Amino acid sequence: MPSRGDEDFRNLSQIIGTNIQKITQNVGSIQKMVNQLGTVQDSESLRSQLHHMQQNTNQLAKETHIRLKSLASLPGGDSRQHKMLREKLTNDFSEALHGFQTLQRAEAEKEKESVMRARTASNRMFEDPAREGSLIELASPQEQQQSFAQLSEEVDLQLLREREQAIHKLESDIVDVNAIFKDLAALVHDQGDMIDSIEANVETSAIHVDQGVEQLAKARQNQVKARKKMICLTVFGIVLLAIVITVIVLTSRN
Repeated sequence: MPSRGDEDFRNLSQIIGTNIQKITQNVGSIQKMVNQLGTVQDSESLRSQLHHMQQNTNQLAKETHIRLKSLASLPGGDSRQHKMLREKLTNDFSEALHGFQTLQRAEAEKEKESVMRARTASNRMFEDPAREGSLIELASPQEQQQSFAQLSEEVDLQLLREREQAIHKLESDIVDVNAIFKDLAALVHDQGDMIDSIEANVETSAIHVDQGVEQLAKARQNQVKARKKMICLTVFGIVLLAIVITVIVLTSRN
């Protein structure tokens, strides 16, 4: 019957595995949307959907990271089966996280390029002498208001600000993923030290067993030698005693 620790380990492992699958699926969807940025398929709706999925995936990565650390600290997790599963989950999570971070950086670069193009177009539009002259020559305030409304429609500065804020948030998320990577590296290192320690203990135990067998063999050899020596001494003693008795008998007869 499985123990409570085994049951907790199994349940938490299943949750982590499901989260990793979701992250991998989200990475596939994000990849498709990132590829559409800067194309005819690009739209504010696409960017909003991309931003939403990117945020959800980032939050899911944080939760998975916390659960993976909890898995490593569960009691009874020293069994070989638990170690192998924990290592597999760590590797799978690291691979999914790497794919996600790669797309984050690609998205950030495309967003920056888009904002730079829009700002360049905005500067040219407001610095155009012909357009500025036409504004000055406008007679009525109503016509001036209509012209500024047209400029506002051509370059939506508020939209640019929102995109810049999205870029800053994306860069912050990239930093968060970097922090997870560093923590994962430390976790894997600790697991490696633990495994090395276990292997060292196994090797030490094997050495001790070999030494014990060797010492036992030597003890048996010494015991055999001692018995042979004892037999030799006994035989020698008997022979010596026989010689002494023979000498005494012969002497008494004479």
